[in-house]
Amino acid sequence: MTYSTLATLDLRDNSIGDDGAQALSEALKTNSTLATLDLRDNSIGDDGAQALSEALKINSTLATLDLRDNSIGDDGAQALSEALKTNSTLTTLKLWNNEIRDNGAQALSEALKTNSTLATLDLRDNSIGDDGAQALSEALNTNSTLATLDLRDNKIGDDGAQALSEALKTNNTLTTLDLGGNSIGLNGAQALAEALRPHTLTTLDLGDS
Repeated sequence: MTYSTLATLDLRDNSIGDDGAQALSEALKTNSTLATLDLRDNSIGDDGAQALSEALKINSTLATLDLRDNSIGDDGAQALSEALKTNSTLTTLKLWNNEIRDNGAQALSEALKTNSTLATLDLRDNSIGDDGAQALSEALNTNSTLATLDLRDNKIGDDGAQALSEALKTNNTLTTLDLGGNSIGLNGAQALAEALRPHTLTTLDLGDS
């Protein structure tokens, strides 16, 4: 990637696959201008995500990475998590609809415990259940930068909601939490309502739960 001024690259809805992602990752290792990379709906899979994660360990300019609809799965999420432990520039990571389950969410939660720059994490439309939500809640107990967490359309129930509510009692940076389209019942909703009383959260979405 030799363009000296390119700040945004939008490659959405193509078929670059894991080979294309690997080529881009090599370019990102030396690029010093790109701030936004949109790779949504490109079938990069876990191999492509792993390649990009290696670039994120080195790149020092990318702030927004959109990997929606790429089937990266838990393996891809785990690879990106390792990168987040050392990356110090990424502020927005979109992983909507990527077949991520509890293991992937648990890996991301470990990264959130040490990462100090990520402000938006989009995990909408995956298969994260109560175990994943509980892991993320543990991360929220210590994380001090995440402002938006999107968990809409996952498989979170009352146990996960209650765990997140406990985290909200200590976390003072999260402002938006989307839990719509899950399986949260009365007990989970009540726990979240109790947690909101002293909290900085400005948006809580439980629609279709």
